[in-house]
Amino acid sequence: MRRQLQAGQIVYLEKENTRLYAEVVQTVVSRQICWVRPLLLVAKTDEDTSTTDLRNTSDLLWSLDSFRAAVDTEVIAVLSPLMVGEPKSHTIPNARKKLHQFINSMWEVKDDS
Repeated sequence: MRRQLQAGQIVYLEKENTRLYAEVVQTVVSRQICWVRPLLLVAKTDEDTSTTDLRNTSDLLWSLDSFRAAVDTEVIAVLSPLMVGEPKSHTIPNARKKLHQFINSMWEVKDDS
């Protein structure tokens, strides 16, 4: 049996080389969904890793089965630089766009299954 996600826990969704890290706000086990607050989008290529601060974007409701618990050591490495300051207001529209694109790509995966 899979371990229940807890409020405040850091989780991620993954597609190919991109991960969306988010904080669990609440789980609704009866509906098998999770309410999360996006934190960071990390995209890796052979040459580079890009990160996008998602703290001022929209919360998500998503299937519980899609989330994986993030490992503490991994979370510290990717989230530490993010926690230094507040999101810059001029980057918020781009962050929203990237989050939207990632979520759309996740829906494409669900439609193909």
